[in-house]
Amino acid sequence: MTAVTDEGERTDGLVAPRPPVRRARPRTYVVTVRALGPVALLALWWASSATGLLTPDVLASPPPVLDAVGELWGNGQLPDALATSLTRSGLGLVIGLAAGLVLGITTGFTRLGDELLDSSLQTLRTIPFLSLVPLFMVWFGINETAKILLIAVATTFPMYVSTTGGVRDTDRKLVEAMRSFGLGRLAIVRQVVLPGALPSLLAGLRLSMTLSVIALIAAEEINATEGIGYLMSQAQSYARTDVLAVCILVYGLLGLTADVFVRGLERILMPWRTAGPGGTT
Repeated sequence: MTAVTDEGERTDGLVAPRPPVRRARPRTYVVTVRALGPVALLALWWASSATGLLTPDVLASPPPVLDAVGELWGNGQLPDALATSLTRSGLGLVIGLAAGLVLGITTGFTRLGDELLDSSLQTLRTIPFLSLVPLFMVWFGINETAKILLIAVATTFPMYVSTTGGVRDTDRKLVEAMRSFGLGRLAIVRQVVLPGALPSLLAGLRLSMTLSVIALIAAEEINATEGIGYLMSQAQSYARTDVLAVCILVYGLLGLTADVFVRGLERILMPWRTAGPGGTT
């Protein structure tokens, strides 16, 4: 017989298997580690400007950029532009998410929908949404409709692909069991398919929200008279690299906020998920 000591070691030289123990990291530690990257980039930017590697005509240094933030916020330009851009991005995102979700459920859950729609949607998905800008200007003019629909098109396909994959990965035996209990298709989708596809849905939401910011930049190039894109075009005309840097940072913060929002949803809706296999929480 092989004895096992209190320390978990076996007398024959082998070590008894031990399950991995996940240690919870302090919240302050996690926030500090996540902030290291942005702080390092800021320090590099500051050092490059101080040493003359970056000249003001190429990119303004952080202090003038902060002054530009105060100037734009004080005269009301930045709040108004931010509200306009968020409205455009939000409306386009809602339309794109709804379209992608409905189409993904249709093609992933029904064979007829897959046969009728998937090949056409996959073809449309390969068309860069930036190539649609001139066509949308011809179709819808240079008003808000063209901008919102461009964002909607850009955000539809990430949600569609993620939803389709998540729905198809749903346990078919569970679906058949629910049918045997008399549940209709809508009830099965609501109570079985969507909860089972939740990880894929959140992945699609993250991609779509990030892409909505990218599409917003392109949309605001369509003869915009309001929004962050309009501020950028005005700053370009007057060679205001400080204002250009402010607008770029605003776009970056919008993307970061979208990512943080989806991460928060993941923690609420799927608290059992961890950072990765073998990782600590």
